[in-house]
Amino acid sequence: MKTVGIIGGLGPETTSEFYLDLIFSCQKKNMVARPSIVISSVPLPYKIEEDAIVNNTGIERCLPFLIEEASRLEKAKVDFIVMPCNSLHLFIEDIRKSVSVPVLSIVEETVKFLQKNNFNNVGIVSTSATIKNKLYENAFDLNNIKYETPDNFQQAKMGKFILNLVTGQQNNKDREELISIIDDFTHKDVVCVVLACTDLQLLIPKHPDLKIFDTMKILSDATIDEILK
Repeated sequence: MKTVGIIGGLGPETTSEFYLDLIFSCQKKNMVARPSIVISSVPLPYKIEEDAIVNNTGIERCLPFLIEEASRLEKAKVDFIVMPCNSLHLFIEDIRKSVSVPVLSIVEETVKFLQKNNFNNVGIVSTSATIKNKLYENAFDLNNIKYETPDNFQQAKMGKFILNLVTGQQNNKDREELISIIDDFTHKDVVCVVLACTDLQLLIPKHPDLKIFDTMKILSDATIDEILK
């Protein structure tokens, strides 16, 4: 059984959810022992976090923190590293270059999942940073996957309630706003929606008309497969 190192993302809830999913899912597949997991909680200043999520500025200030934590995990002798945060995958190649152990990509694993299940027209909901840097759009273009994204007004609203989630605040109004945004995809021949922000699954785990896939769960499943190799 391999040891996985987790770099905490923007918001503690998703890291804890990811950790618990690994524990219980591994238990279902392997009753011999609990998985070996090392978690590095990134000491990211709240101002940097808020600027990145709401104002879509200064996300590059996260990189030194991420590289330091990846190096810390490598010294802890993990076999591979994962990062349950979509926005921070902007820096995955920098992180990969900074360590000698493999780093799984949430974007690459999502592409594999969509291809395996023949989903070729996908709605994307994510942070403004993820949209601006076209993390999923570029990957989908390379793999001939069509996609739709929210308009600018909808994206601005999402930034606010994603920040609420990151700071531990959840309310029904945010949930209703997200459902409304996803409802718009039903008019665009979209066959499924990917939650390309690991906090959004806290608001809407399912939809009556569209299949919704949480990218964090996709990464979790890929991580479990790697742990049990």
